[in-house]
Amino acid sequence: MISEVHSEVEVRRASGLGAWLPLLILPVAAGLTRNLLPAWGFMWVMSFSLFAGCKWLTWFPARHFASSTRRSFGYLFLWPGMDATTFLDAHRIPAKPTTTQWFAAIAKTTLGATLTWFVAHRFASPMLQGWIGMLGLIFLLHFGSFHLIALAWQAFGVDAEPIMRSPISSRSLSEFWGKRWNLGFRRLTFDLVFQPLRRPIGIAAATFASFVVSGLIHELVISLPARAGYGLPTAYFAVQGAGVLLERSNAGKKLGLRDGWRGWMLTALVAGAPACLLFHPWFVLRVMVPFLRAIGA
Repeated sequence: MISEVHSEVEVRRASGLGAWLPLLILPVAAGLTRNLLPAWGFMWVMSFSLFAGCKWLTWFPARHFASSTRRSFGYLFLWPGMDATTFLDAHRIPAKPTTTQWFAAIAKTTLGATLTWFVAHRFASPMLQGWIGMLGLIFLLHFGSFHLIALAWQAFGVDAEPIMRSPISSRSLSEFWGKRWNLGFRRLTFDLVFQPLRRPIGIAAATFASFVVSGLIHELVISLPARAGYGLPTAYFAVQGAGVLLERSNAGKKLGLRDGWRGWMLTALVAGAPACLLFHPWFVLRVMVPFLRAIGA
């Protein structure tokens, strides 16, 4: 509850131009490289520009929490999460990582590298190569390397929570998107979209708007580099928003969609089945496959 209050305070403080300027300028500058780079190169340039802009936007209003310049540097350049207040507060001391946690993070990183460099190319279909390689990169980065970075920070006494928290264990779609999948991005949409909108338009509409905005941001790093498939990532996230609202409705309660095996099934169906909308064929074939070839995968 306290973290949510801090979050709302940060949103108000982040309204100044000094906080927003990098996020307004960097993606536009990245867009100018679209015709100068291969599709996969432009994807990474746009991704990093959005990441850097969001990093500054979250750090700027929370910088007074930083106990030192080194901690601010670590947050801005050596941590993939967006939980600025938590990371910068030296009074928050996490538990030391266990051997099991280290082993799990290393195992996920190894699995990702194996899928990317040793499995994907064994399939003749470029579409399968792209999907398997993409899955490998997700394990290599989001589940593996980012987990290792979180554990390293925890070992040094910094409260850095992994951005992935066993998504497969989610027993509801709300739990999946709100507490387990890519918590860094979830923090952004909560702070910058949901919180400002929940009072003027209501919780349900603000929730759906958060998913739509997520879709629009993904268009910049998926459809724009692929030069096709516009609207499909937004459609994917609109489906997620509709699923969450269904789950929270009276009908969802009566059907038992908020918990248990029914909630798990709804999560798997809604989050997984339409994934081809998010990572549409143009993105897989025009961006991911050339990228995998460029890195020798």
